[in-house]
Amino acid sequence: MPSNNKTTRSHRSWPVPMEVKRNRIEGRGLFTKVPLRARQRIGEFTGERISQHKGRRRAKTQKWIAILELNHKRGIDAAKKTAGFRFVNHCCSPNTFMRIIVERAAFYALHGTRAGTELTVDCHPSHHNGTLPCKYGSAVCRGIL
Repeated sequence: MPSNNKTTRSHRSWPVPMEVKRNRIEGRGLFTKVPLRARQRIGEFTGERISQHKGRRRAKTQKWIAILELNHKRGIDAAKKTAGFRFVNHCCSPNTFMRIIVERAAFYALHGTRAGTELTVDCHPSHHNGTLPCKYGSAVCRGIL
C-alpha cells in the first residue's frame, strides 16, 4: 500500500508492483509488493544515458552513486531518480540478477521471493575494486564489493 510520507514511494509503471522505503543497509531500498516467481522479469534500470568518461567524472563528485556501466563506452546514471532500481542494494547472496542487452539493463528474480522482501543484487565485481565494504551481512558475505 502506497504511503504519502517521504519514506515510501510507489511507481505504477513497473511490471511488478514495488516500493522504495527505509531499510537497515543504506537508508532506502526497493521492496517487492507481490510474490515473485524464479526468473520473472521485474523491471529495468532507467536514467540518463551517459558516456563512460562522464560517468567516471560524476562518480568522483557524488555521495550516492547510481551509475550502471552498460559497456566500455556507455552507462546509465539514475542518481536523479526518486524511485526505481537505483535503490536495489548489493548483497553477496542476492535475490535478483541483471541482464544487460545492448544499452538496456533488466532485473529478474533469481528465485521465488515473498511479497515485502527487499530486492538485492550482487554488484561484484564493481568499479570499487574491493575497496567498499559490504553492509548487508549475509551468511555468505565476501565482506567487500
